[in-house]
Amino acid sequence: MPKKRNSYPTFIILLIGCFITFLLWSAMRAADSGPEVTDADYYSKGLRYTSTLLEKKAAAVLGWKVETRLKNRTLTFRLKDKKEIPVLDAKGTLNFFLPSTSASISLPLQEIGQGIYFVPLTSDMTGEMNARLEFEREGARINRQLLLNL
Repeated sequence: MPKKRNSYPTFIILLIGCFITFLLWSAMRAADSGPEVTDADYYSKGLRYTSTLLEKKAAAVLGWKVETRLKNRTLTFRLKDKKEIPVLDAKGTLNFFLPSTSASISLPLQEIGQGIYFVPLTSDMTGEMNARLEFEREGARINRQLLLNL
């Protein structure tokens, strides 16, 4: 009767060879490609992540709601809490993301009445634009994404 061949040593040698090949491949990739960071400010954004979550939770507890209206190239926002009481003295900004570049425009909102904030739009702002609306007051913050067709 022929002896049964033991294939474990061959399997272990093949496994070690694959591991060494993968190790060499990953070392060459790490040495050649360099850092592939897409956001130069990633560290400070990461540090602000927890505080941003707390601000959003505070706004959610307060029940902030935003109504948006566009009339005659003027954007108007009405900010209310869960009891429908206007939110006064909030700091508001509207950030437009320009479609042709990676730049953005930040416009401050002006309060004109009881929880009513507005920003005039210039005549060169045309087409479909993405924007981010942000209100902040006393540690509470609310963000909304807008898609404007001007």
